[in-house]
Amino acid sequence: MSAIHLKYDPYNLIIAGVGGQGNVMTSRSVGNMLSQLGLFVTIGDTFGASQRGGSVMSHLRISAKCSWSPQIPLGRAHMIVSMEPSETIRTLRDYGNPAVKVISNTRPLFPIGVNTGQASYPSASEIEYWIEEMSEKAWFLDATAEAMKMGNPVFGNVILAGALAGTNELPMRRDIYAEIMTERFASDILQKNLAAYDYGVECVAG
Repeated sequence: MSAIHLKYDPYNLIIAGVGGQGNVMTSRSVGNMLSQLGLFVTIGDTFGASQRGGSVMSHLRISAKCSWSPQIPLGRAHMIVSMEPSETIRTLRDYGNPAVKVISNTRPLFPIGVNTGQASYPSASEIEYWIEEMSEKAWFLDATAEAMKMGNPVFGNVILAGALAGTNELPMRRDIYAEIMTERFASDILQKNLAAYDYGVECVAG
């Protein structure tokens, strides 16, 4: 039984994005970190037309007491981490509430309809306005741009995970993250992962 106290128990976390962005891998990394502390973590994934860039969402229910069903009830998310800004709004619409907090990547991934001129995409200012209106607190990061500077857009996922750690909403320890990544990556990739994680923490800490 974990001795860790959570702000909410279970703590309902959603990691959202579109097919190909890697949010399922991110959810597993976050879940693994928290499980290492003795917390119960249940993960459920929902997939839209993921092969065509559709919605992909991971529900994490985190508890110090017991395991919970993997599906977060509508309107009951405590934190939403989103890799695509329009997906942030979509997730807030279904799972948000006045106390929910949000971390959102600001770089859009335009659907085919927008690219062909058959649909429109809201402006960055419109998206940020609605996210702020629909949440208690929101952090906006251009994780994609920073990840590209590091050489690979996949580091954007790591930046957002670091940002989640920086909010102190969950007991995410850097040493545990480093241990998990050490088992997965060679030294040079490991150092880039840790740099991306630290950058995310710095974006929201303080």
